[in-house]
Amino acid sequence: MELDPKIPAGPIDQKWERYKFQLKLVNPANKRKFNILVVGSGLAGGSTAATLAELGYGVDCFCYQDSPRRAHSIAAQGGINASKNYQNDGDSDYRLFYDTIKGGDYRSREANVYRLAELSGNIIDQCVAQGVPFAREYGGLLANRSFGGAQVSRTFYARGQTGQQLLLGAYSALSRQIGLGNVKMHTRTEMLDLVVVDGRARGIVVRDMVTGEVRSWAGDAVILATGGYSNVFYLSTNAKGCNVTAAYRAHKRGAAFANPCYTQIHPTCIPVTGEHQSKLTLMSESLRNDGRIWVPRDADDERRPGAIPEEERDYYLERRYPAFGNLVPRDVASRAAKLVCDESRGVGDTGLGVYLDFKTAIGRLGEDAIREKYGNLFHMYEKITAENPYQSPMRIYPALHYTMGGLWVDYNLEATIGGLFVLGEANFSDHGANRLGASALMQGLADGYFIAPATVGDYLAREGANTITTESQGFKSTETEVNEKIKRLLNIKGERTPESFHRELGKIVWQHCGMGRNEAGLKQALEELPKLRDEFWKNLKVLPARNDQVNQTLEKAGRVADLLEFAEVMVADALNRTESCGGHFREESQTEEGEAMRDDENFAYVAAWEHAGVGEPPVLHKEQLAFEEVSLTQRSYK
Repeated sequence: MELDPKIPAGPIDQKWERYKFQLKLVNPANKRKFNILVVGSGLAGGSTAATLAELGYGVDCFCYQDSPRRAHSIAAQGGINASKNYQNDGDSDYRLFYDTIKGGDYRSREANVYRLAELSGNIIDQCVAQGVPFAREYGGLLANRSFGGAQVSRTFYARGQTGQQLLLGAYSALSRQIGLGNVKMHTRTEMLDLVVVDGRARGIVVRDMVTGEVRSWAGDAVILATGGYSNVFYLSTNAKGCNVTAAYRAHKRGAAFANPCYTQIHPTCIPVTGEHQSKLTLMSESLRNDGRIWVPRDADDERRPGAIPEEERDYYLERRYPAFGNLVPRDVASRAAKLVCDESRGVGDTGLGVYLDFKTAIGRLGEDAIREKYGNLFHMYEKITAENPYQSPMRIYPALHYTMGGLWVDYNLEATIGGLFVLGEANFSDHGANRLGASALMQGLADGYFIAPATVGDYLAREGANTITTESQGFKSTETEVNEKIKRLLNIKGERTPESFHRELGKIVWQHCGMGRNEAGLKQALEELPKLRDEFWKNLKVLPARNDQVNQTLEKAGRVADLLEFAEVMVADALNRTESCGGHFREESQTEEGEAMRDDENFAYVAAWEHAGVGEPPVLHKEQLAFEEVSLTQRSYK
């Protein structure tokens, strides 16, 4: 497997513009001859489907929800970064690039990250033109706020509903193209395999989630924009439907999976309350602008927060990181919260929580100002916990949120399978070992609105139309394999539900490959995971045992089967990387102060894993990272 990142030559601030000029174009009249398959309809998928159709291509877009408006992008709360420098506080494309590289602990590709920063301003202009209701200052200018890992205010927001509003903007553009007949939208349709013929992606196999029909679709290119894999941990901030199936099945067909151990723990989530929970709820990182995080100074202090005087409180982030305070990056804040809870200073019934306190901000700004900025978030918190955060502090604790790993892509966003393009969270490209807050929406829209439409066009111009139809042997054999797997799931007739296996999987992965990882635990996970996978295929129960109707248990079973296999790849990657970087914290590799300690001499590379068969160790390929614009230094937010 060859890993050619195809990074253009020249100064970093000129790479993308020069490269775009070199890309081949498709004649407007010829664009109608091509058809592109887009899997996923969130910010990345919806924006690229709309843009490609606007350019004149035929597009088939697939999603498993009943509407593109239900894509998980809708759940993003806090904002989207852009280097507009509206605050005149020293921001620039280069500073956004630098903060993102540093925030990712120097484990991302410089050229891709600079392009992301360079396009960020265009994204805001695009979304404003679509009518996205960003917050504005009194004079009408777009407002900005701060986020973790930056000392400038560059985050554009729509209260705590930024993802929803951005998705509605992309959805409006997509709906226009659907209405014009340029996009054919296939809802309640799940991709179950990628069709690869002669080393190129030629189409997909899908299941109609209403009728159970399995059928194939051929296309001139395939775009995956299917999100991340945090639900491998069972409890995460992701929607229950989020899964790894599309990406993992492409991986089994030959697409390298890069850096799967890079998973993000978000520091501000509502804590777990018991075994009954099936997911966790995110409280936006934007709350850290005005909320102060603290725990009691002494261990096992069970007093209510209002009874603990100021001198007996430990504002531990402000104490440990005076330069950034409560706005340190997510991985740093999460580990710090775990540390104080490990010292028996956590709060709440479980002891796994810290306070996020708005008393000081309310005293300074007034309750109305806080309500205007964060009202929907406060309302959501009160609905879930029955506690009023205007009167007492929120309780938060880290939880699985975003995944920085994903299918390996080059500068064109093309995977190791020709004609397969991967966008947004489904690829690995921009965030390194830790994503800065408010950068997920930025990447999804940069990929969808501006990058993929240019690079996919170049691929089509070079390769021409796909002449392989769904009647060919490649399609028929892939479709047969999908049907056989469905029958196998239905015919096990065991005693355990897919949900029970998923919950057990999550406990194994969280315990051994969560916030803290060590060699012994990772090796134990690699012993436990195959046993759980074997039991799954012997003792699974799917009811109803039929595939001619809506069958959510069958859908869940297929996704859990993929998560069980994928977990082994993720743990193998974590075991191989004997350094700490970003969200990947190997306990054997830390500084005297408990910070992540990188090993740049041996691990300044992208780990791209090749599938070698179920139960077989994956094969490691390396893309060495070159740093020409930034110096590799130990991250410090002190």
